Amino acid sequence: MSIDLTQRASGPELMDDLTLASDALRQNLDELETINTWLGGYAPVLNALDRLRPRFPAGRALRLADLGSGGGDTLRHVARWARRHGVAVELVGIDANQFMLDYAAAKSRDYPEISYQQFDIFSAEFQAQSFDIITNSLFCHHFTDAELGPLLRQWQRQATLAVVINDLHRHMLAYYSIRWLTRLLGGSHLVQHDAPLSVARAFRRTDWEQLLRAAGITQYELRWRWAFRWQVIIVSS
Repeated sequence: MSIDLTQRASGPELMDDLTLASDALRQNLDELETINTWLGGYAPVLNALDRLRPRFPAGRALRLADLGSGGGDTLRHVARWARRHGVAVELVGIDANQFMLDYAAAKSRDYPEISYQQFDIFSAEFQAQSFDIITNSLFCHHFTDAELGPLLRQWQRQATLAVVINDLHRHMLAYYSIRWLTRLLGGSHLVQHDAPLSVARAFRRTDWEQLLRAAGITQYELRWRWAFRWQVIIVSS
């Protein structure tokens, strides 16, 4: 079966259901962590932190929020990175799904520098908060272009240093590779459905350039990273 990837797909992923709370979701979060580990999925965020490190605040902990934190795996990698480099951090995972927050908190018991909060990122309560750095991984592709413009502007206002985005490259090889990999490994129905769709909902370079231009954002860095990832660093003014 062929698929048209010339435009971003619009179909919902199963994980978009904020009421989802089951063993299948727990299995899916475990599978996503395994896939990200195998395919270097944390490197775009950690590399960005390396690049931004000279700008970190002096004399206090770096405050970083990870939006759509899911199982908390990105934050645990950030915490380990900070420990290796002797960087004091206060890490906050933001998610709308309480089941995911509870799951992430249980897996992060050995990381006191990480906390989790339930928020709707569109709420005034959340948007009134500020952080040094806002990150998100495999999060932006869940939103339409029309939703992303205001979100990108808002995140840039909330982050005093930078916004770091790690998301997928919409590419035929990436689509079919993850489709067959999840089936070959006997993945859950959630990951078999959502993983290929995530690629179809994801971005090409021109998509990011158009989104950032439409949001009025001119200070940014956009890099392709293996395997089929985009690293976007939006510098706060």
